[in-house]
Amino acid sequence: MLFAVLSGFILAMFTPLLQPVAQNKTGWILAILPLSLTLYFASFVPAVSQGEVIYQEWQWLPGMDINLSFMLDGLSLLFALLISFIGVFIFIYAGSYLQGHKSTARFFVIMLAFMASMLGLVLSDNLISLFVFWELTSITSYLLIGFDHEDESARRSALQGLFVTVGGGLALMAGLIMLATVGGSYQLSEILTASDSVLESSLAVGMIICILLGTFTKSAQFPFHFWLPNAMAAPTPVSAYLHSATMVKAGIYLMARLNPAFTEHALWTVSLSLFGAITMFVGAYLAYSATDIKKVLAYSTVMALGTLTMLLGIGTEYALIAFTCFLLAHSLYKAALFMLAGAIDHEIGTKDLTLMGGLRSKMPRTAVITAIAALSLAGMPPLFGFIAKEAMFEAVIGNDSYQALILILALAAAMLVMAIAAVVAIKPFYGELRSTPKKPHEAPLAMLIGPAILAVLSLMFGLLPWVPQNSILSATVNAVSVTPASFSLALWHGFNLPLLLSVIALIGGILLFVFWQKTRPAIGHLTTQASRFGPEAGYFSMMNGITYIASWQTRLLQNGKLGNYMIVMILTTVILVGYTLLSQYGLNVYLNVEGIAFYEFFIVLLMLLATIYAISTRSRLGAVASMGVLGFTVALVFIHFSAPDLGITQVLVETLTVILLVLVLFKLPGFSRYSSRYEVIRDASVAVLMGVLMTLLTLAAIDVQFFETISGFFVESSYPLAKGRNIVNVILVDFRALDTLGEIFVLAIAALGVFSMLKLRAEEK
Repeated sequence: MLFAVLSGFILAMFTPLLQPVAQNKTGWILAILPLSLTLYFASFVPAVSQGEVIYQEWQWLPGMDINLSFMLDGLSLLFALLISFIGVFIFIYAGSYLQGHKSTARFFVIMLAFMASMLGLVLSDNLISLFVFWELTSITSYLLIGFDHEDESARRSALQGLFVTVGGGLALMAGLIMLATVGGSYQLSEILTASDSVLESSLAVGMIICILLGTFTKSAQFPFHFWLPNAMAAPTPVSAYLHSATMVKAGIYLMARLNPAFTEHALWTVSLSLFGAITMFVGAYLAYSATDIKKVLAYSTVMALGTLTMLLGIGTEYALIAFTCFLLAHSLYKAALFMLAGAIDHEIGTKDLTLMGGLRSKMPRTAVITAIAALSLAGMPPLFGFIAKEAMFEAVIGNDSYQALILILALAAAMLVMAIAAVVAIKPFYGELRSTPKKPHEAPLAMLIGPAILAVLSLMFGLLPWVPQNSILSATVNAVSVTPASFSLALWHGFNLPLLLSVIALIGGILLFVFWQKTRPAIGHLTTQASRFGPEAGYFSMMNGITYIASWQTRLLQNGKLGNYMIVMILTTVILVGYTLLSQYGLNVYLNVEGIAFYEFFIVLLMLLATIYAISTRSRLGAVASMGVLGFTVALVFIHFSAPDLGITQVLVETLTVILLVLVLFKLPGFSRYSSRYEVIRDASVAVLMGVLMTLLTLAAIDVQFFETISGFFVESSYPLAKGRNIVNVILVDFRALDTLGEIFVLAIAALGVFSMLKLRAEEK
């Protein structure tokens, strides 16, 4: 499995070399990799369908308990098969869709990296490696959405998707760390077996909130749903892949993976069911109000993601069965519909549904395939989408919490989706042939083979539902539920309440479709007005606010005045360090002056007088001289406390510095007063505060000693290790050789400076 994940990254490195050679066949050649991965993962179906879970592990950072460990059960296998199988047709489709594009190689490189990242995410058993792949999907999807980087709207949409998903990713990281801390391991398989300790932890609420923020942003749950339709700025192959089986399903996957651990927590179930139901309805409504065929499908994806989240929140056995069926059904019909939408746009030059009509005579094969896929979207028999919709209604009916609200939202969403499916299947192909920017003609084989196969699979799985059930769906349901589930899928369950709800949804959907042309402008206007106060408007307000604050603090803090920078840094240090010192240590100032010799008082007094004179004199020469006195008294302190090496270095450096400054003085103008009295007092106050802080820190440090003094080590080790009896010399040339070398460099540089000044002055004379 490690090679299966890394193979996409490896092939991506060679794609720029392949593209100039293969030209228009690049998509077909690259499709061999996802096809091989499909066959590889399919080989695990017999074992996984029998309940076996396959584990593989490679050490990565063992000291931090981070490994490249992979787990293959029903859930991860279903996702791996969808990612690789749909990826086959996406690469073939993209090769034809982007034919002649100057950046085709770049597109395939990013797409391969994205596919590999998604595989790594759904297969990872280690939380840290899962998060790494999670963020890789955000980065690669950002590059894919902004593929046409010369288009401002593409750049804006890519940044929006990146900000939302990466912002949620930060919350997810915190949640995963808390989960690992509570669960006692970074291995998902171990955490899921210790769900009791996870739920009983005091971190449970915070952990769930952080994880839901990460998954909701990734899978476009309300109120974070707005970024997904804007991602339609990406080329259609990207939209088809991201919206069917990959990027937006990542959050759904993680919620499903963690569902056994959190299913008993009320916050988890209520949040998923309510937010999922709201997202389901909002997505369906916005799809009905849109006219861009890609945005219609994008909003219907929001609807599907909300449905999947809602079913996980309901959490009953039938809800998890419905979740699994809906997951598969949506992946099949949505990938097909997106590729068909791209084919229509590619061949007629517009994505606006109101400008389409009568294309059936020009694009008959596209019309038939679109009709089949749209029937599955609508949940009509005998498509697999019908089975998924019936299971969804059954799950909603059996829900105990907020049953009436969720049932109303589900029925309304079903009506709207029925109308949407009719619009997509009928409006472009029937009626009077409309004039379009391009002369309509049938799409090439490479752009239709994928949608055709996926649509046929939707039909086949509807007619033969036991095929997916026995091969993978049963194992998937058991992977996301706490207890094993036994069920049987069928196209016909007799006359029951879910069937009645389907009939009501069908009638309502037909009425909505009939009046779509008349009601859509008013609904679209209402949606546009409402969007001024919606989540996306909040996003832009937040971004504008961040820009304003950044501009304000730049003007205030980064104003080009070095003095202000110093004041800000010093005051920040004083406030933060001072608060920590006083709150953690307290103001325990105790000076013991016993045993201090009179000459030590004299040295301190000399330092103080030199400092006062340096800051008060109006003579540059006097200031330099007083600073020199201060430096030499520091050297006396070093020598007095048995640090002759530091004393000698201090004397040499101070001497050279004084000479250098004296030479520079001849080039400088006289003192001028540029600061007001207020500024002088302000600067003096800041300096005093910093001095007081350093004094308190020094006094506090005297009483703190975490380790034994190192002097004993030097005394004991100087001769045995360095063969020297002069301990100071041994320290300088052996134990602290690099420090001594640095001091030599300081002296050398100072000497070069003095030499340069003397030589320059001699040449001027």
